[in-house]
Amino acid sequence: MDVARRKTPAPVFMVLLTPFGVSSGYVSVTLAYLLSRAGMHTAAVAAVVSFSIWPQTWKMIWAPLVDTVLNARQWYVIGALSTGLSILALGFVSATPNTTVLLTLLVVISSVASTMVSMSSELFMAHGIEDERKGAISGWSQGGNLGGMGVGGGLGLYLAQRVAAPWEAAAAVGLLCFACIVGLAWVDEPEREPRRPRYVESLADVARDVWAVIRSRLGLLAFVLMVLPIGSGGATGVWSAIAGEWRAGADIVALMTGVLSGVASLVGAVLAGFLCDRMDRWIAYCVFGAALATVAAAMALLPRTPEIFSICILAYALVLGACYAGYSAVVLEAIGKGAAATKFNLLAAASNVPIAAMTDIDGMFHDRYGTNAMLYGEAAVALLAITGFALLARATQPRRLVGAA
Repeated sequence: MDVARRKTPAPVFMVLLTPFGVSSGYVSVTLAYLLSRAGMHTAAVAAVVSFSIWPQTWKMIWAPLVDTVLNARQWYVIGALSTGLSILALGFVSATPNTTVLLTLLVVISSVASTMVSMSSELFMAHGIEDERKGAISGWSQGGNLGGMGVGGGLGLYLAQRVAAPWEAAAAVGLLCFACIVGLAWVDEPEREPRRPRYVESLADVARDVWAVIRSRLGLLAFVLMVLPIGSGGATGVWSAIAGEWRAGADIVALMTGVLSGVASLVGAVLAGFLCDRMDRWIAYCVFGAALATVAAAMALLPRTPEIFSICILAYALVLGACYAGYSAVVLEAIGKGAAATKFNLLAAASNVPIAAMTDIDGMFHDRYGTNAMLYGEAAVALLAITGFALLARATQPRRLVGAA
């Protein structure tokens, strides 16, 4: 007898994805600012930040474990607890150039732990959500990701400057990750195919599901779209390091790149998710990417004042939230249900390549050519990528038979 499944409220996915964003936010905002204040060059700070992104490009290697071992709830608890504990560990290490190696190691551990949060949440999304709601779900989930990035990073920086010991700030951020486990009360365990008697047979099933997506036109286009630098948001990793050029102090950096950016990203993601259920999701993603390029170019053109810095950071965060929602909606449409964690993370891993690369490139361009070159370069690369993808999509369209109705 089939058990009736509940209709999961979309905002629950904002809660579930928050630890994933918190891990990245603590590194890109709090740790980046502290390292910059300790005298580290912008390129070196960007390199540390990028180490929180690179494990996201390898996560398809361990994604089959989430598809075949334990269940989604268990993986989520493991991920949320491990993410919180790794952030706490970062709080016990002084942010100085001399501790860069240890900090980088902990950053990688935190990033790997956060993948368990995202993978288990993606199982809930792929198996338990109707197709017509996947845009909205994508918006709320990315609102949690980007909102967690902003709130976790901003809260960490705000507290780090005011508490007696650095670990206290990290502990507050870590506890936020633990608290998100309550979101599991509103989701049902995903229904998946029965597991094979031998683990190698389960892995073979996963491989067949993945290959079926890769060899399809939709899967190919999704993969290409993910590796292109569209809506990558690379400049996010260097806001804290370049804030001084706009005469923005620590409190402005903490507020704008933290809580307010988190709110702006959440709003952008939720609105974009709404749009993705009402228009072609692939076109929507490219439109959002073009809008982000426009914000970057505008920031280079406008005067450098604290007010302009604040407005541009919030506009960038708003549109970046839309880009992430569009990405998630495209991926959910392309992967179907079988081996959802592996397929989603194969594409997600690919999408993190341009994010990590653009973070490094932005830092390098800033140090060599200045901030304007960094912002104009990010905009130009995105627009070229959108043009190339549009040409590929058109070239691979199935041909209609002459005379067909």
